[in-house]
Amino acid sequence: MSHANARFTPAGRLLMIQRIEAGMPQAHVARQMGVSRGTVAKWWRRWCEEGEAGLVDRSCRPHRSPRRTPARVEERICRLRRSTRRGPVYLSACTGVPAATVWRILQRNGLNRLSWIDRTTGRPVRRYERSAPGELVHLDIKKVGQIPPGGGWRIHGRGSPQANHKRRRVGYTYLHVAVDDYCRVAYVEAHDDETAKTLVKFWCRGQDWFWSNDMAVDEVLIDNGANFCFNAFAELLAERRIVHRRTRPYRPQANGKAERFNRTLTDEFLYAKRFRSESERRIRLQRWIHDYNCHRHHTAVGGPPASRANNLTRTDI
Repeated sequence: MSHANARFTPAGRLLMIQRIEAGMPQAHVARQMGVSRGTVAKWWRRWCEEGEAGLVDRSCRPHRSPRRTPARVEERICRLRRSTRRGPVYLSACTGVPAATVWRILQRNGLNRLSWIDRTTGRPVRRYERSAPGELVHLDIKKVGQIPPGGGWRIHGRGSPQANHKRRRVGYTYLHVAVDDYCRVAYVEAHDDETAKTLVKFWCRGQDWFWSNDMAVDEVLIDNGANFCFNAFAELLAERRIVHRRTRPYRPQANGKAERFNRTLTDEFLYAKRFRSESERRIRLQRWIHDYNCHRHHTAVGGPPASRANNLTRTDI
């Protein structure tokens, strides 16, 4: 397969055909194009049989593969993968098929990553995504330990006197998270509790924030945590005509957008940076959220989340 700037592209082959049609011998054309006479003859034959479509590169995949692993063996390998969640080496010992072949079979059937398989059913995870910003917002609460004044062991080290002196219970911080299903734009607030009053106020501000950025929220998806089962929260959603959706029990995959955001938040901010106080972390959290929304490229979006939202630029959020 030639690259886009190669000399012998379909356009170059068409030029070769034009020279032959003009009456130039194939040997002279081959010398001018820097290829063999057999190559010129091959492309001339394809031109005569298929026209301009014959000048395009073809797939190297064979028309038939008589030595391909039988379908029943592939089915058995996939069934064992779903039931045992084991790797190619284990499946190779069970089926007698080389581990490399097992890996290709798993890859061909979309089972090569255990993270793509539902842990409960063993079936490939079905990805879903809404078609517009605001259609569905995922809500979750991330619980993290507060940072003592002066910093904890990440600042002073595990065995330092400062860290040992500060080993006392300082409480928890509850990060209330709202992530849009389509564009992955996130709104986050840090609070000292997860009570109904705090949750209701958080969502009021969060919905206003989405609305100010031209995203009208239609549905909200929450897990079955006790903090989301308050009547006050359900009444607020009903008052604002927002559909209240819950995930099935023990199915965190359904709320995967928020769960994945929490993982990114943990890996790139909470445990990747050092803070000397809880107030410092909360201030820097909002800066990181702005960077996440407006500058950090999201793999599933193909750019910053703000680039996928309606009428938003990197300075709006």
